[in-house]
Amino acid sequence: MEKDLIIDVGKDEVTLALLEDGRLAEINKESLDGSCSVGDVYLGKVKKVLPALNAAFIDIGDEKEAFIHYLDLGLNFLAFDTFAREMNPNKDAKNFFSYTKIGPILEKEGKITDILKAGQPIIVQIVKEPISTKGSRLTAEISIAGRNLVLLPFADKVSVSQKISSKEEKRRLERLVHSILPKNYGVIIRTAAEGRGAAILHAELKSLIDKWESSYPVIAQGKTPSLLFTERSRTTTVLRDLLNDQFSSITVNNEKVYDEIVDYIDTISPSQEKIVKLYKGDDPIFDHFDVTRQIKGSFGKVVPAKQGAYIVIEHTEALHTIDVNSGIRAKEGIDQEEYSFQVNMHAADEIARQMRLRDMGGIVIVDFIDMDTNENKVKLYKHMQELMASDRAKHNVLPLTKFGLMQITRQRVRPVTEIKVNETCPMCHGTGEISSSILVDQTLERQLAFYVKEKFLKSFILELNPILEGYLNRGLFHSVRKNWQKKYHCKIVTKTNMEFTLLQSQWYDSKGVMLE
Repeated sequence: MEKDLIIDVGKDEVTLALLEDGRLAEINKESLDGSCSVGDVYLGKVKKVLPALNAAFIDIGDEKEAFIHYLDLGLNFLAFDTFAREMNPNKDAKNFFSYTKIGPILEKEGKITDILKAGQPIIVQIVKEPISTKGSRLTAEISIAGRNLVLLPFADKVSVSQKISSKEEKRRLERLVHSILPKNYGVIIRTAAEGRGAAILHAELKSLIDKWESSYPVIAQGKTPSLLFTERSRTTTVLRDLLNDQFSSITVNNEKVYDEIVDYIDTISPSQEKIVKLYKGDDPIFDHFDVTRQIKGSFGKVVPAKQGAYIVIEHTEALHTIDVNSGIRAKEGIDQEEYSFQVNMHAADEIARQMRLRDMGGIVIVDFIDMDTNENKVKLYKHMQELMASDRAKHNVLPLTKFGLMQITRQRVRPVTEIKVNETCPMCHGTGEISSSILVDQTLERQLAFYVKEKFLKSFILELNPILEGYLNRGLFHSVRKNWQKKYHCKIVTKTNMEFTLLQSQWYDSKGVMLE
């Protein structure tokens, strides 16, 4: 399977589209407004302790107070607590960290009122972004993820990924990491570390420790709330978790982000540096790679599947519901049971894709078409499990109930991705009536005449819907556009925009500055 990553850098956000064999599989959006995101680490302040919930609200500087449960404090919370409260600018931070005692561990059945008090500083990490009316979900068990290793401050364990099957390789990695691991640090060895040498792992461990130690001056100041450090960006996070030999290209339309990605890949996988490309085309990058069309077809309420079937997706506060519909009658020669089974299997393919694409988390209820035989129900259940196996989010798939419902739980760390595909018409502004389409060329010509005669411009770029662009350029020698150029002694270059409605247009000067 070939994977391509297309990155669209806009003014307010960066959008990442992952294509698998040319088909849109994931879409991630990274806001550039500095809002909280998963993995960010803060020095927060306890605002309120809730004995009834055995939890507390923490101020991390967000609009909504974040939430932490007693069980999310971690076994070695007392070491973090000592470090946060007693650290000051006069202390040697590295020595103070190394000699801070780990333990005693927190009791599993303990009470949060015995540990936290209002106004107390606390080092926390976001594990779930704000969703609806709820603030961020936090943990005090800090982890700093790299390509091959996950660093655990104030831990004394080395764990190896269960996906590394070779016992000899596990022992090699464990011995290697133990030999280079400083005091008061623990590590989780990721699957990507399999076969890696000491130099690579040592360099990554050092960079992760440097990242943690960069927070010492902020902790020493004791000002709450304060951001200690953050993930590099959603871009590099996706690359860290997904980059493998199946990637054929990474294309980005921004030179600064391009340089950042090249530097990052040079660090984690130098052999793949050549797959990074800078897009310099005139068309929007998502239009050029057919991402815009796929987004428009994938994020509506009704999503088509194979054989004329379709699924209907509804999002609610508590759960997501997906209804499978056959759409058309069964083909001749196929009985109803077999046809229902085929439709359900095709719908399962699309449902697994949609959950990744929309990042649907929490409870998902799927209403499949009723089937009579248990054999087909079991096949469908196993098929869904196989489809979900490649999903990076933690999930659980349950067998079909007697009512034909399948229950799926999927880890929810951020709000579901919703892209509005139904737009208010810019021509009629929702009234349902527009000027006659036969007059559109006259309207454009009046605008052109104004820019030429009143603004004294001679060169233009005209952005249009592809259909309207084709109409203006129809004819080899006597197209509407060429007639305008002769009549007004100017140059007009047309370019298409898939997101424009049928009669929508926009004039620019030769430098690309929008004309009013």
